[in-house]
Amino acid sequence: MIGARADLQRKRTGHEHNRVTYIELFFDLVFVFAITQLSHSLLEHLTPLGAIQTALLFLAVWWVWIYTCWITNWLEPDRTPVRLMLLVLMLGGLMLSTSLPRAFEDRGLAFAGAYVFMQVGRSLFVMWALRGHNEGNYRNFKRITTWLAGSGVLWIAGGFADEGARLALWACAMLIDFAAPSLGFWTPGLGRSTTADWDVEGAHMAERCALFVIIALGESILVTGATAANLEPSAGVIGAFLAALVGSVAMWWIYFDAAAERASTQFVSSSDPGRVARLAYTYIHLPLIAGVVVTAVGDELTLAHPHGHMHLSTAAVLLVGPGLYLLGDLLFRSATTGRLPRAHLGGLLALAVLAALAMRMTPVVLSGLISAVLVVVAAAETIWVRRERARAGA
Repeated sequence: MIGARADLQRKRTGHEHNRVTYIELFFDLVFVFAITQLSHSLLEHLTPLGAIQTALLFLAVWWVWIYTCWITNWLEPDRTPVRLMLLVLMLGGLMLSTSLPRAFEDRGLAFAGAYVFMQVGRSLFVMWALRGHNEGNYRNFKRITTWLAGSGVLWIAGGFADEGARLALWACAMLIDFAAPSLGFWTPGLGRSTTADWDVEGAHMAERCALFVIIALGESILVTGATAANLEPSAGVIGAFLAALVGSVAMWWIYFDAAAERASTQFVSSSDPGRVARLAYTYIHLPLIAGVVVTAVGDELTLAHPHGHMHLSTAAVLLVGPGLYLLGDLLFRSATTGRLPRAHLGGLLALAVLAALAMRMTPVVLSGLISAVLVVVAAAETIWVRRERARAGA
């Protein structure tokens, strides 16, 4: 009977937020592998079409992860049924990840099947868990499941189609998935939900997304270290390695020195945390993570040919990665604090200047200059934050 089933929802104490659990961190390991696969896929298909295909696959990977993040914000991961659900999702995630490099070749159906299984299966589980315990959220997951099942038809159809049609079908499916939250998952007969209906624990979601940024940065360092280990030491290789490492440290500093903490504080105190969760964490974290993935590809190319001829594709990934990251962090700060950081605007302008001069440089020189821009942005933001804290304490 429904009434006899245990309530699997997280308990909210109101005094301290629910920390990220070990099973959530274990689940995230699958996405370390997925990000590595995406980086390698872009590296092997460094063309406009390859970039579009990789971007689409990246969106799908992020959408699976962020939806699961929402779920573990509501359900207690340490309860056995929820834990088993996450372990089953890990199995689906491994199938999804292994199919990424050939998703537009002979593994399209495997990728689509894994994606739809994870999205729809997880939502059906949440409906089962919430029924009789949280009617408002149960009704919302009826809407979500309807939307995911509808887009799932296009995902599966794309898995059977040839490469050109597959891209079109999957792009339409991703557009439906991407638009659904902003439309409140409006469904005939069920209406739509509002962000006020989404009971989000801000500190937990902020911590989960911050940990995903760590995962992405960790993958970047992993790729850099593995590539450098297989090369003969030289001035160019050492320079490229240092530039990549400094760039990764600066990216970490930009997000974690103040942005993540200040955003979490604003999130917790927001009168509409569902809106903040949807905008700042579900959507705006996309360019942040994408920037790290693309930067890792640029670092690998630079290590392979530090003093080689600058190709347009190499210059593009070297500049686009940090540019996406700075843009994402700028939008994140603006959405959570209402402030538009000047240092980020200056950093983006500096990258635009470097873009105009990039083809006259070697990869290692361009990489070093980009890392210097990131360091300056990190330093400028740190100085601004320290001054603001000093004023507040005065």
